[in-house]
Amino acid sequence: MKKLAYRSAGVLSGMVGGYLSGLIFKQVWKLVAGKDDAPEATSRQYNWPEILIAAALQGAIFGVVKAAIDRASAEGVQNATGEWPGE
Repeated sequence: MKKLAYRSAGVLSGMVGGYLSGLIFKQVWKLVAGKDDAPEATSRQYNWPEILIAAALQGAIFGVVKAAIDRASAEGVQNATGEWPGE
């Protein structure tokens, strides 16, 4: 039952995390680049360094948000069940 609860929470937290990391990235990009929209890989008006920096920044933000949400979810399951998920 613990694994089911943790996996269910994981699906929901994954969606929330993706949305949240996208919002954070957009705000950070505005601060860093001074532009409203981040470049897409196929955007002609951006050069290689801008595209690669944007992708690296987006990946780093997503990784941090995902780790924070995964950890909080695991702690929530532990608080609810008394056991760490996956052990």
